[in-house]
Amino acid sequence: MERERLGSRLGFILLSAGCAIGCGNVWKFPWMVGENGGGAFVLIYAICLILLGLPAMTMEFALGRASQASPVKMYQKLEKPGQKWQLHGYLALLGNVCLMAFYTVVTGWLIYYFVSFVTGNYGELGFVTMISNPAINVSYLALAVAAGFLVLTFNLQGGLERVTKVMMVALLILMLVLAVKSGTFEGAGEGYRFYLIPDFSKLSMSVVVAAMNQAFFTLSIGIGSMAIFGSYLGDDRSLLGESVNVVLLDSFVAIVAGLIIFPSCAAYGLKVGSGPALLFDTMTTVFRNIAGGRIWGSLFFMFMVFAAFSTELAVCENILACVRELTGWSRKKGCLVCGIVVFLFAMTTALGFSVLPFHPFGGESTFLDFWDFIVSTNLLPLGALTITLFCTGKRFGWGWEALTAEANKGKGLKIRDWMKPVFTYVVPVSVVVIYVLGLIDFFK
Repeated sequence: MERERLGSRLGFILLSAGCAIGCGNVWKFPWMVGENGGGAFVLIYAICLILLGLPAMTMEFALGRASQASPVKMYQKLEKPGQKWQLHGYLALLGNVCLMAFYTVVTGWLIYYFVSFVTGNYGELGFVTMISNPAINVSYLALAVAAGFLVLTFNLQGGLERVTKVMMVALLILMLVLAVKSGTFEGAGEGYRFYLIPDFSKLSMSVVVAAMNQAFFTLSIGIGSMAIFGSYLGDDRSLLGESVNVVLLDSFVAIVAGLIIFPSCAAYGLKVGSGPALLFDTMTTVFRNIAGGRIWGSLFFMFMVFAAFSTELAVCENILACVRELTGWSRKKGCLVCGIVVFLFAMTTALGFSVLPFHPFGGESTFLDFWDFIVSTNLLPLGALTITLFCTGKRFGWGWEALTAEANKGKGLKIRDWMKPVFTYVVPVSVVVIYVLGLIDFFK
């Protein structure tokens, strides 16, 4: 089966950024900032992106491009005889499926809010009411999954690349328009001060760990999401330089999301620490109270749908590529089978708030918490650690020389030898810290 190629460098950057840009940027990032003291969290987050995110992303891109294969096959092409690194490839496939088991449901929620604003039926919108309605959850989940795999039935350039380019450009334009609008609200200055000016008295170890965690996982590193796009890339550009572009675009979207939300919260006296409901209930309250709220609400949730859908498309392409390499299926057959499997897995989350109660960790925990625990708390950090160890360990993996030879092909920023301690020690140690503290915090 001949390997498909992306049509342009811009397509690669937007696809990779689109995979990273999602609910982690525009949903989780603002409420993490709100719960962790504002500007100080943002500063630590930015530092961690540079120290951890860039090296980790470069390594995953390098694995994909060197192997020219999906995660389930890439280690087999690069590892030494007798090694078992390829087991991580199958865990990466599992991780992508588990991620879509809840992410497609969240995408469906955003589509529902968007439709409610477009049709003017947003007067009684409520997050709890929505998630406890099985009909809404299942129907909008089906729409999200069907739309995603329909796009992927077309070839790489004509389907995924073309749609993502349009969505990402529209996303960036919508965000800038909404950020300008939020800045016009009376009292917006207080929101800017909370968000952009670090208050180091609010800095603690838990804030640092939360920022480190958010910076690392917003880039979707550890389950092959970046490796698959590296495998579609040619040798004309260096991978550290391309990683810088993706990280900048990903960070831009997260920062601008805060510029939309925090001035709005300050202007209307809303709590910035309201957690996951911040985006849904808080922003809906804002749009109910401003002139032209239906239009602004429609634009806001359109940008949210684009952000979520860009990640869904990228992750489902990863699942599809793995399955096709294992079976030899065509794109259309692969999309049909993968779409059905993803839908069935995601039904657990869609019905987990109503007719399919499941409390894996006691209390009010649900299937969403279960799938998120598997992916975010375990498979992402352990996968990132595996990739780092394989790339930097010559005796038991690929090795520094092989990594830099691959990553430095083409024009752009190069990995230098003085960076070796960051790649070899800082990144893996930080991942272990994130993993251990993440488990402690989860079960606390």
